[in-house]
Amino acid sequence: MGRYSGGCQCGAVRFRVEGDLEASICHCRMCQKAFGAYYAPLVSVRGADFAWTRGAPRHFASSNLVRRGFCGDCGTPLPYEAPDGMAVAHGAFDEPAAIAPRLQFGLEARLPFVEGLAALPGTRTEQDVQATPFLAALVSCQHPDHDTVRWPPAG
Repeated sequence: MGRYSGGCQCGAVRFRVEGDLEASICHCRMCQKAFGAYYAPLVSVRGADFAWTRGAPRHFASSNLVRRGFCGDCGTPLPYEAPDGMAVAHGAFDEPAAIAPRLQFGLEARLPFVEGLAALPGTRTEQDVQATPFLAALVSCQHPDHDTVRWPPAG
């Protein structure tokens, strides 16, 4: 049984969960649109002790049976709520690497190039010399990957 925390990008919505979690990837078209991505990485919190610890998500009913939550301030996708339980966006967890996906859903809508993504060439952020001036000037407004007493910080 694990203890996890997470929240949105701006810090207005935070959560805590304790229990056994199961991560998955959904390729269905509804999830692609909800996440603006090739698929939706989700972590089921069904049966776990879950609580919103700061703020609460806004919701959109993406169907007659499902509603999807997001931060009303920054737009970060958060919960997927269905009659059989709730899942939370995997990337919203403070330590997403601690929860590995174990299954996939909606394979009929999986985009044909997704399987080859790991084989694409890539570079680390600091290796992109052209981005050096941009990165040197960058001041992050993103909430840190841990709970804070208040956010944003004073000053």
